[in-house]
Amino acid sequence: MKTRTILAALFLLTASFAAASAQDAAATYKAKCAMCHGADGKGSAMGQKMGARDLTAPPASTESDSDWITITTKGKNKMPAYDGKLSADQISGLVKYIRTLK
Repeated sequence: MKTRTILAALFLLTASFAAASAQDAAATYKAKCAMCHGADGKGSAMGQKMGARDLTAPPASTESDSDWITITTKGKNKMPAYDGKLSADQISGLVKYIRTLK
């Protein structure tokens, strides 16, 4: 019985942490990415003028998570590097969040 209680508590903590991480990633996307990539990942008006990629369409949507982490960390073309500005966990969370955009 005690083991079940501990397992249930761990499950609830894990679920709470996952929900909080998803909310943090959404907030980070809104603060750092949406101005160019748009709320839906398809590109804001300003972002489209600057050549920001539609994150929901190929080739961006077919790139690996590792590719996206590298691009976000090091930057690419007009996209700034976020190394030192966002942690590795934040960048990984952003990639997971962006994958949910349709």
